[in-house]
Amino acid sequence: MSIVERLRAAGCVFAEEEAALLEDAATSAEHLEDMISQRVSGLPLEHVVGWAEFCGQRIAITKGVFVPRHRTELLVDLATELNPRIVVDMCCGSGAVGAVLQHRLPNATVYAADIDPVAVQCARKNLTNVFEGDLFDALPTELRGHIDVVVANVPYVPTDDIEFMPAEARDYEARVALDGGTDGLEVMRRVAAQAKAWLKPGGHLLSETSERQAPAALAAFTAAGLDSKLVTSEDTNAVAGTA
Repeated sequence: MSIVERLRAAGCVFAEEEAALLEDAATSAEHLEDMISQRVSGLPLEHVVGWAEFCGQRIAITKGVFVPRHRTELLVDLATELNPRIVVDMCCGSGAVGAVLQHRLPNATVYAADIDPVAVQCARKNLTNVFEGDLFDALPTELRGHIDVVVANVPYVPTDDIEFMPAEARDYEARVALDGGTDGLEVMRRVAAQAKAWLKPGGHLLSETSERQAPAALAAFTAAGLDSKLVTSEDTNAVAGTA
């Protein structure tokens, strides 16, 4: 059975493309077979090959770390348009957002933070200034009141909905990167409540949300004293708040 046939039998929709990526990443026949076996068992392709494509860049990915979704590119585009000098990739996971912004904005200083030590180690493969801790507590205190943009792709899946997610996310990505609490907005509310003290006057908080959650997300930003609006694209919704 060919590689494509094995992948297709395992349910891989883009079997031909995945086979080509696995063959390209393999350093030996044994390595290729090991990667095929991992992929057939259900491990996300990005975890198998060790990278993900995001905004045209190759981002290092390690097992257990949240794989950046293309829908999050909206946040990156919004942040880029603001041309910040100091930007924070909050709940950074692999650091994909921060890495792309550093590439797009070479004069900016980019910081990233995550509570998951595995994600922090992964993000350090993609970025320099990565800190471990709970939201803003992870950041250097001298940033307080001086941040131009915080991009916070927080976990926003309601706890009870995680069991209905695709197995690649549910079984192989850290729960802390997915679980947004009872209504999916618990982490977002905490970020919004703390953001104004860390943003400089006129600074911006950007966060991804679902269509269903958008009204409550906007309300959370407004309650935190931010001038808020909803920005939509074909794939996703983003809440933008200005201090």
